[in-house]
Amino acid sequence: MGASVSKVFGSSRRLAIGLTALVAFVVAAFAAGQGLADGPRQDDVVQIRFGGDAQRTRVVVELTRSASARIEQGEAPPELSVLLPGVNAGEGLSGPGAGLVRSYEMSARSNGARLRLNLTRSAEVSRRFLLPPGDGVRVYRYVIDLAAPGAAPRDEARAAPPPVTERQRPQPPSRQIIVIDAGHGGTDPGALGANHHERELTLAAALELRRQLEATGRYRVVMTRSTDVLVPHARRVAIARDAGADLFISLHADSSQNPATRGASVYTLSDRGADRAARQALGGGPYGGIDLPAGDPAVRRVLLDLTQRATMNRSSVFAGSLLNQLGTEAPLLQRSHRDENLAVLLAPDVPAVLLEMGFITNSEDAEFMGNQDGRRRLMGAVVRAIDAYFQPGPTAIGAALP
Repeated sequence: MGASVSKVFGSSRRLAIGLTALVAFVVAAFAAGQGLADGPRQDDVVQIRFGGDAQRTRVVVELTRSASARIEQGEAPPELSVLLPGVNAGEGLSGPGAGLVRSYEMSARSNGARLRLNLTRSAEVSRRFLLPPGDGVRVYRYVIDLAAPGAAPRDEARAAPPPVTERQRPQPPSRQIIVIDAGHGGTDPGALGANHHERELTLAAALELRRQLEATGRYRVVMTRSTDVLVPHARRVAIARDAGADLFISLHADSSQNPATRGASVYTLSDRGADRAARQALGGGPYGGIDLPAGDPAVRRVLLDLTQRATMNRSSVFAGSLLNQLGTEAPLLQRSHRDENLAVLLAPDVPAVLLEMGFITNSEDAEFMGNQDGRRRLMGAVVRAIDAYFQPGPTAIGAALP
């Protein structure tokens, strides 16, 4: 990209996970009280957060350590108990809730802690998962999603197959949605090399990546462009969000005035870019469309910040996996993971990276990107990184727990 970075800069994602957003209904409150239970910060329990509405509510237990949990029906329905083995609740916490939770009480037990949720109505646990520390967050967060009957969480509703009738066969599990963005195109050639335009290299690589991903049978691929046309940056982001993307990958080729400079690099969104995306989302701009509850603008901003933080964390995890795989096929730039305020990375709720496959101004990089075998190897590395990113595991960010 190089010179093309400035073009991406000059233009003005669905925290996919429509929203696959990881924390789309987490709401932090303030001193006046908006569902934030802020008690003595001691032992393993830091605080309890609530957010959402009377249909869907998210409960976030902030902890100083990793934890698992078991859900039990409470003693006085509608009530739920969350048992946290090995967690020290100290003197405990209690207070009002929000949404489906009328009030809560965190107390110590002989073998751990118990969070008792007094509900406003019957509800069920639709999902729960553990978020480890990362991206400036120093605590573990055990997240519990509650849903009223008939109000399935957004991402589960999107992924659910149609009901089976006598004429229908059971549908296979939903595939992850990958949006591939071939940088530049049409009247925007991107960076120029001795024998190639960036727009040509990025399109050829995007088509090869689509071929390899579809061959696995594990992914559904959406392209922002599959021909040599110009697609505005805001439209590229909108395509990803409209598709309910689980991952967005923008392909580029770098440039430099020094022809000896070579190597691949990966960009994720910078803090400055996150601020820009937040202003767009809250102001109804082209990168907006996030569903936020009505109310205090400050609360809405904190909710959006939490969504962005989780999205940026996921993007960084994928960037690391991507660089590990690319390094087995091609040289990497010395500082290979970078962050910038790039327009195509602005979706607050879609994990996204911009991959600079190499330098179009370097003869070796250009030849590697320009030939079929080089593209096959580079995009094979991307596929392996995607596989690693989506492979379930107890330490995966946002991994669902049993």
